Amino acid sequence: MLSILSSIIPLALAYTAPLLIIALGGLFSERSGVVNIGLEGLMGIGAFTTAFFISNTYESMGDTSILLGVLLGALMGGIFSLIHAFASITMRADQVISGTAINMLSSAITIYLARALTGSANIQIIKGFIKNDVKGLSKIPLIGPLFFGNAYITTYAVILIVIVSWYVLYKRPFGLRLRACGEHPQAADSMGINVIMMRYIGVVISGILAGLGGAIVITTYSGEFSGNIYSGLGFLALAALIFGKWKPFGVLGAAVFFGFAKTVADMSQLFAALKTLPNIYFNTFPYVVTIIALVLFSKNSAGPRAAGEPYDPGKR
Repeated sequence: MLSILSSIIPLALAYTAPLLIIALGGLFSERSGVVNIGLEGLMGIGAFTTAFFISNTYESMGDTSILLGVLLGALMGGIFSLIHAFASITMRADQVISGTAINMLSSAITIYLARALTGSANIQIIKGFIKNDVKGLSKIPLIGPLFFGNAYITTYAVILIVIVSWYVLYKRPFGLRLRACGEHPQAADSMGINVIMMRYIGVVISGILAGLGGAIVITTYSGEFSGNIYSGLGFLALAALIFGKWKPFGVLGAAVFFGFAKTVADMSQLFAALKTLPNIYFNTFPYVVTIIALVLFSKNSAGPRAAGEPYDPGKR
């Protein structure tokens, strides 16, 4: 039993990391009052940028290109999110339609650029992050090998970002202002808070974190960019955001739950009793679990009151 868990848990944590950071991006956007359905597309932009940069610079820059590629992927996610911010905040367009457009535009642009620049829709990186044991912690009986052995450094970096995000959102003035813009923008504006700027910041942070999620996918368990990168991870992140009730640690728990569901589905063929079942059962398992979880637990989940509502400073 322990050997099975030691195989499942590190893989689940590797899958959970990008899911969690993308969901956290959605949290910043929606806490500011802007619904971001375009997380999937922003993730794809980050994944494409990271894969293209590493594949073209690794031979000359070595492992430095991996870190720079991840940072560049996050940056491009933030830049691309400005399209959604401009449409939703400045032009006051429907935020769901704008996010959907981001997803469609992202997949079209990245696949086209991959074909135009490399001659193939797939971009494979030479090397990504390597799994390592955490010194000292991996030697702890029982939990050490499960949670600190054979793991990517990105997993712990994402957990650190969650903690920092909680501190910023609930213990710093910036977080209070951001949440006020998502709950009652008119009241925030009357107190001198620039609602438009705060919402722009929330959406850009969302894009940076979603782009970072795509970069983590490329440099950990995927290893290449392809059209399959748009496989619903962004929408699972939205489900984790709702399931986690728009709170950092709630989102962490939801992401871990969905990450384990996905990992169990992927590893099901290792069990002899399950090999006779059609693959469609395992491919749909994490999404069915997601739907059931949302139906059962999201009845009392209430997001930010002003999320999805355009704000016009001239109509206070």
